[in-house]
Amino acid sequence: MRVLVVEDEPLLAAAIAEWLRDEAHAVDVTGDGGAALERLSVNAYDVLVLDRDIPVVHGDEVCRQLVASGSATRVLMLTAAAAVTDRVEGLGLGADDYLTKPFAFAELAARVLALGRRSRPADPPVLRRAGVTLDPARHEVFRDGRYVPLSKKEFAVLVELLRADGATVSAEQLLEKAWDEHVDPFTGAVRLTILKLRRKLGEPGLVETVTGVGYRIP
Repeated sequence: MRVLVVEDEPLLAAAIAEWLRDEAHAVDVTGDGGAALERLSVNAYDVLVLDRDIPVVHGDEVCRQLVASGSATRVLMLTAAAAVTDRVEGLGLGADDYLTKPFAFAELAARVLALGRRSRPADPPVLRRAGVTLDPARHEVFRDGRYVPLSKKEFAVLVELLRADGATVSAEQLLEKAWDEHVDPFTGAVRLTILKLRRKLGEPGLVETVTGVGYRIP
């Protein structure tokens, strides 16, 4: 999934991003509400992890504008305020979930994953196609019963190809979902990742190239 983390404490922001990247998500980070609104206007994020008390534009206003825009991005609001009235107020702004500080990173990751599932059509618990079985929760991939060890990017690309259910996925779509905003759009990262994925999945070849369009698992 593509996740935007908005947190003005640099160490905490970096720790959240690192944890989520370990879960194979593409993560962008910013520390103020103005920059967050700019990124949200450009990129299609599945989940926004939003600290409530941030500079430039308050987190409440970021949430309010995002909801008013009709965006499908789900909002997990973070705050040090633990009172029930604060949680109710945050949810009333349109946030989908609310987590108070301090929190366990494992719980935050689980909530992000749950919200991400709500931002798109529901996936089955395990993705299966052409002899490939992928379990998103366990981060495990098997082909015809053989375990396939994948890197985080290879795993994320395979998820998108399996979710497409036989349809072709463009390189641009894969960049959008599996890489963060710092990737060069003209990079060969997608092609290289596909080559590595094909090699690890083995024969017969599974991932097809549709010339000029993208990639698919028929």
